[in-house]
Amino acid sequence: MRTYKLTAYEKNGKCITDESFTAETDEEAKVKGSALIDEKSLVEITHRVVSPAGKLLLFHV
Repeated sequence: MRTYKLTAYEKNGKCITDESFTAETDEEAKVKGSALIDEKSLVEITHRVVSPAGKLLLFHV
């Protein structure tokens, strides 16, 4: 399992959430990350999901 990171920010730059989750692949991480974003009502908030290698998997401004 690899550890991925979800972060979300308010317009003023304040961090709303900064949490880690695990997944086997980048594709699985996209699915899990999207579910977390929906669950936390972050769809319209600036957010990103990043792989352990620093690859940007999901991003919204």
